[in-house]
Amino acid sequence: MKIIKYGAIDIGSNAIRLLVANIIESENDDRDPQFKKSSLVRVPIRLGADAFVTGTISDENIDRMIDTMKAFKLIMKVNGVSKYKACATSAMREASNGKYIVDTILKETDVKIDIIDGKKEAAIISSTDLSSLIKSDSTYLYVDVGGGSTEFTLFSKGKIINSKSFKIGTVRLINNTKSENKLIFKKVQKWIEDNTEDYKRISLIGSGGNINKLFKMSGRELGKPISYIYLNAQYQFLKKMTFQERISELGLNPDRADVIIPATKIYLSAMKWSGARKIFVPKIGLSDGIIKSLYFNNL
Repeated sequence: MKIIKYGAIDIGSNAIRLLVANIIESENDDRDPQFKKSSLVRVPIRLGADAFVTGTISDENIDRMIDTMKAFKLIMKVNGVSKYKACATSAMREASNGKYIVDTILKETDVKIDIIDGKKEAAIISSTDLSSLIKSDSTYLYVDVGGGSTEFTLFSKGKIINSKSFKIGTVRLINNTKSENKLIFKKVQKWIEDNTEDYKRISLIGSGGNINKLFKMSGRELGKPISYIYLNAQYQFLKKMTFQERISELGLNPDRADVIIPATKIYLSAMKWSGARKIFVPKIGLSDGIIKSLYFNNL
């Protein structure tokens, strides 16, 4: 048996994460390697609040990013990480100083960051253990909700039918005007309805920090889905609470207590427009995809 450690840095619009994973290789060549999460560190730097409002990331947040990358390098060092990859998504894509930040962080920390587009982001995520969840005779709409964008992928009979990235993330919805949000929701609705109209009995697969939190709050066993009725009831419950109540009574972190509502709305809307009555939450995301893509040399 051989154990190696890889790291994945996900620079999102709501937070920056470092995942350290153990990859266990068996001496028996017939067995697939096992991927086990070793540690996950999350830093709530809301880059989207800069990028989606002013179009640029502030000097204060650039300094916080530099400190974060230095800390992540030390964490990976003490964990014995042999290989890692850092990917930035929506907020860094749209920030006018995105390239400057990438160059500055490389100079200050020696961490190389790749700014990836929505299509690449969806491809990395779909390289995770999603295939083990998807049944060959069923149809699924995979929805990954981030701070700045949401990736939708339609699977049927084990194959990808179509995928699309929309600028409809949680941080963006909070900062947008109502008319802007209404317009983008209409575009998403049309795409989902057009791509799912020929399929029956569709189930959703959800990923992202917010749906993971909702799943944990539900008390469901891992692998069991959440129903549309439950999720809608939870949405109405959360909306009635104040921001402070969501923190004090539900124990949500401040950077989760506001975005969880627009995130839930996105998942519910996707279920409504696709006709799905349940959503599976396998707890996978971009960082998991980065680890697997690194191992199989897809990055």
